[in-house]
Amino acid sequence: DRRARRAPAAFLTVQEGCDKFCAFCVVPYTRGAEVSRPSARILAEARALVERGVAEITLLGQNVNAYRDADGQTLAGLVRRLAEIPGLLRLRYTTSHPNDMADDLIAAHAEVPALMPYLHLPVQSGSDRILKAMNRRHTAAHYLGLVERIRAARPDIALSGDFIVGFPGETEADFQDTLALVEAVGYAAAYTFAYSPRPGTPAADRADLAPEVKTDRLLRLQALIDRQQSAFQASMVGRTLPILVEKLGREPGQVAGKSPYLNAVHLDGGPELIGRVVTAKITAARRNSLSARAA
Repeated sequence: DRRARRAPAAFLTVQEGCDKFCAFCVVPYTRGAEVSRPSARILAEARALVERGVAEITLLGQNVNAYRDADGQTLAGLVRRLAEIPGLLRLRYTTSHPNDMADDLIAAHAEVPALMPYLHLPVQSGSDRILKAMNRRHTAAHYLGLVERIRAARPDIALSGDFIVGFPGETEADFQDTLALVEAVGYAAAYTFAYSPRPGTPAADRADLAPEVKTDRLLRLQALIDRQQSAFQASMVGRTLPILVEKLGREPGQVAGKSPYLNAVHLDGGPELIGRVVTAKITAARRNSLSARAA
């Protein structure tokens, strides 16, 4: 086979579009309704990727956990079938909506070893009033209950999220609810944004908050997320983890890869390690990466 070898980690689109119509989001208007690709085609593409050296696949979709093909295959079923492909060692998926986090997908996190213990599950706000204004169609309590169920299935799972501060109508009390939710969850990482209107969306015509209010809240939320991310990184030190080596590092004699929890990891080694899973002990933590040595 003359096809070029691929990097060890690859992305594979399985779903496009979104039917949720969050008040701030342009995706339903720009990408259209949810469409799931046939599972047979996805499986064939995954096998082809593995034949070219891929060991980890991240399944992509604007609302990936809404995946359901014409034959009724759900994302959980697709994950289980992909996990049967010899040589496909790791699976991930992103981005998810809380309302589509079905029981079979939660069970897959407990039962499918190839499904990595990392989940990006955006919530956007911790205030029920703002969640309703955003048309999120769930409450903060529903989200926290979902997190509890996911962690019951996979206790070591690392969670990341998305947050918008300064949404039209947000009060300081609403923002405090968001901080409380973040404290309750304990994130490994999160993406935080100050609200900005998107033309054509329902929220675009609503009265915007003062820029200085949005900036202040964003900085306070980022400070909390930074503390949680630092704590998560530090919790890895001393642990022995399987690291999928993906590429050469920045320094001579160094390689870089990912832990099961999506931490970037640097360790000593040569190009012969690329594509292999190396057992390594984490020796130091930085904000965005870990150092390790082969165990």
